[in-house]
Amino acid sequence: MQSLACLLLLCCAAAVCAFPAVPEAGPEETDIQRAEAYLKRYYALDTDGKHFARKNASPFSEKLSQMQEFFGLKVTGRLNSETLEVMEKPRCGVSDVARYSITPGRPVWKTNDLTYRIVNYTPDMAQADVDALILRAFNVWADVTPLTFTRLYEGTADIQISFEAGDHGDNSPFDGPDGFLAHAFEPGKGIGGDMHLDEDEHWTKGSERYNLFLVAAHELGHSLGLSHSTDPGALMFPTYASIDPEEFSLPQDDINGIQSLYGESLNPVQPTGPTTPEICDKTVIFDAITTLRGEILFFKERFFWRRHSQYPEAELHFIKSFWPSLPSDIDAAYENPEQDEVLIFKGSKFWALNGYEVVQGYPKSIYTLGFPKSVKKIDAAVHNEATGKTFFFVANKYWSYDEITKTMDQGYPKETVDDFPGIGQKVHAVFQSKGLLYFFSGKYQFEFNMESKRVLRVLRNNSWLGCRKA
Repeated sequence: MQSLACLLLLCCAAAVCAFPAVPEAGPEETDIQRAEAYLKRYYALDTDGKHFARKNASPFSEKLSQMQEFFGLKVTGRLNSETLEVMEKPRCGVSDVARYSITPGRPVWKTNDLTYRIVNYTPDMAQADVDALILRAFNVWADVTPLTFTRLYEGTADIQISFEAGDHGDNSPFDGPDGFLAHAFEPGKGIGGDMHLDEDEHWTKGSERYNLFLVAAHELGHSLGLSHSTDPGALMFPTYASIDPEEFSLPQDDINGIQSLYGESLNPVQPTGPTTPEICDKTVIFDAITTLRGEILFFKERFFWRRHSQYPEAELHFIKSFWPSLPSDIDAAYENPEQDEVLIFKGSKFWALNGYEVVQGYPKSIYTLGFPKSVKKIDAAVHNEATGKTFFFVANKYWSYDEITKTMDQGYPKETVDDFPGIGQKVHAVFQSKGLLYFFSGKYQFEFNMESKRVLRVLRNNSWLGCRKA
């Protein structure tokens, strides 16, 4: 029987995304029962009718550790709120263990010239839109491999694509809205390679609800022989990512995976894709850093790390999973605790956040803050709670902004090196913690005392992220 692969759904509801996140009490009996059921279904837990959840050295603990490792959680072998949060996400009914690793014996298509057929359509979209998005999904993989895909309008194709609902005869019934999104079968004869999309979902061509292109592209990875990836930035990561489909570029992790099966593209210039930032990268250069209600957010491209003082390691998230209307590659950010707002800057525009909500009336122009037209973007920003001033850094200069009067202070801009000696010519990111400023310039981080105007320590850029490697 063909192995089944499917896409998981990540719903970032307000209760999940709210700030700050704090540790919760131990698991209740109902949580333990749900966890045991989850591990039985997806990680082959055999309890033999016994409860093991409160014992550290047990089959439950071993399987729980396996699940935590797969999803990039802190591996404790204990049931906690973070692990329960992942378990409560709607998902497919296929095991996560063993069968999806890429090995020399893994099924692949024996030819590079494949056919596909769209068997039926969803009433959610125009048929022309479905055709275009499915074609784009195939091109994602064709652009990085020697594979070609030819559409058939009748007969049986290698990859049959259909919209199905409920129990549709393949031993993997869909479960209604917001559960399984889709599933696909590994390469092979008969049902091999076929993709089924849940008709009970609401399919779109935009960023709302479930984007057909993103889901189809993920499922086609399974149709071609790829497994789920443990890289949270990969297309083949098991959860649905709230990203802008118009900005999509196939990540390098997926390129490496598919090329390991079918070889490189025939194009003279090999395509490359974005990589996921790593928590232990000492040379990481952050786009922006800000505090938010007791947490610290470190922005990098389409991601941000979320660090809370009560957790040892920062969590990596997509920006758009929390704030769908925000751009990627943020330039600067800072928190104004008095207003309970975080301001986010990109180019000549800025947005205001109240927790995980974008304040209405934004984006606005940075020139409403008093910047001259010669300033095209902000490099970094930080708010000084003691004085009520906000410092904006642009190239080798900085401005001082009065949050009370909402005006720029007189006599600015000034040279950054004059008032912040030792931190470098350009500031990439900066934030304040316990009265000290932390400047990030290139690959270095400088702990700065504003009263003495001197650098106290030079630190690794990733020192706040909680890397556990030596």
